Amino acid sequence: MVTPSSLGLKVQEESRPDQSITRLGTARTAFVGRTLRGPVNNPVLLKNFAEFQHTFGGLWQPSTLGYAVEQFFDNGGREALVVRVVNGARSSTLTLHAGGGKITLQAVSPGTREFLRASVDYDGIPPDDALRFNLTVQRVRILDGSHVEDQEIFPQLSVAPGSDRYIETVLARSELIRFVGELPTERPERTLDATGHRAAAYVNCNTDGDDGAPLSVYDLIGSEIDQTGLFALRSVDYFNFLCLPPLSQQEDVGPGALLVATRYCKERGALLIVDPPSAWHTADDAFRAMRDWEFSSEDALMYFPRILAHDKLRGHFESFAPCGAVAGMLARTDESFPVWGPAKLEDAVLRPGYRPTCLVAEDRRAQLAMRGVNTLQAVRSVSRIGAKPRTLARGGAGAQDWQSLAARRLALFIVNSIEHGTRWVCSAEPQLDVAEAVSTQTRAFFEQLYEAGAFPGRRIEQAFFVICDRRGNSPGTAGGNEFQFLVGFAGTRPAEFHSFRISHSPSGSKVQAASLNRGNLAEFCPEELKWVENLASRLERP
Repeated sequence: MVTPSSLGLKVQEESRPDQSITRLGTARTAFVGRTLRGPVNNPVLLKNFAEFQHTFGGLWQPSTLGYAVEQFFDNGGREALVVRVVNGARSSTLTLHAGGGKITLQAVSPGTREFLRASVDYDGIPPDDALRFNLTVQRVRILDGSHVEDQEIFPQLSVAPGSDRYIETVLARSELIRFVGELPTERPERTLDATGHRAAAYVNCNTDGDDGAPLSVYDLIGSEIDQTGLFALRSVDYFNFLCLPPLSQQEDVGPGALLVATRYCKERGALLIVDPPSAWHTADDAFRAMRDWEFSSEDALMYFPRILAHDKLRGHFESFAPCGAVAGMLARTDESFPVWGPAKLEDAVLRPGYRPTCLVAEDRRAQLAMRGVNTLQAVRSVSRIGAKPRTLARGGAGAQDWQSLAARRLALFIVNSIEHGTRWVCSAEPQLDVAEAVSTQTRAFFEQLYEAGAFPGRRIEQAFFVICDRRGNSPGTAGGNEFQFLVGFAGTRPAEFHSFRISHSPSGSKVQAASLNRGNLAEFCPEELKWVENLASRLERP
């Protein structure tokens, strides 16, 4: 994962056993789709829409992703991860004359809006050195424009293959350009302006770039092996929501992509924000369609209806899928209320300048909520029916708690924070008692949440448990053994507990839901079996 200002530099802080577990963010949102320009299949972390404009070119009519990102930040979003996906796009080239031949450079990012220009000079090069040169590459906002957005300077390049400054080797690390084509035999000529002078002279890129065809569902899905499409998020430490904006204003994301995306979200401990189909114009349309809606998941959520927002490119209001605005709205709520503390105002209210495409009556709000569909509002409800936000886990899809969006988000927040904060076990010192350290660290995390009010109505001994048995795990991680432990915390109903198995190994970390049954616990941690068998009765006590 890169940020616009990092130029590819990746910085990751490793946790340690003597550190407390850090509470991860709860509303970092990933967007996958088509953009005007930018790196392909490489997640970029953005903090505002200006950064999106700088890296990906801003709004673009053929794509809905830019609008979704704009609506995310407009409605209170703080962190967006953007993955650009293309379908047959081609990068433009740039030609430098070199005696009787030429040197061809190619833009790293494909598309017709990647405007690059290059300048060559021999400043500081000895007169008897005919192989070295200096190269400056700039990205400009418009062709022949003077507004420079990015610049890279490569001094002392050489066309000699054995040189440590060989052009192909050095440009392989560039964020803007690559060397392609035949091996050069001469260095490129100085760049001169029309009058034959050297001042401020550049060679512009050729017009051979191509934006590619519109995306298909398979472009969005991508390849898990090649880490393309939504699987490009594999390189990201974590995200909380995933948005797949519609392929176009008229074409919804198909069920195949939703199924793959939901499965991936389950694996990553995230939630997919599903857009209501464009054919749902009224609440009655949505209510009738949900009767035959076959998609259900505790790892997905939906808000209806679509939203009206001002399109800055077209100059009038347009209807948009709401996924970006919904993610921003949830992020804004998290700024005021912790994920474990239900907001005092449960209505999903859009920021000024945004409004739902249709009004939903209070009775329809309640009926849609029973089917897992939440309702967007332009103003707060007067009657206050109090429909709590839901996931799409209808019927028998998962535990009953997971039908509540708040409960599901709290669970993901807890297990993701613990999994992330205990990854140090894979590099622990051999002499360290890892089981004891993990147990102490995790219990301290739960105790802090308890003090903050995350488990209301429970005594502390009823609120959570941590089972980390040293007999089931080696003191260190010598030999590449898998380290695993169980955590659990109280559900919303009496005698209900949610438990998870967290495991770490050199190949990665994972979280799995676990059931507290006799066989499971007898094998995993026999000394804790009797304690867990009495857990339900303890929870039922006032």
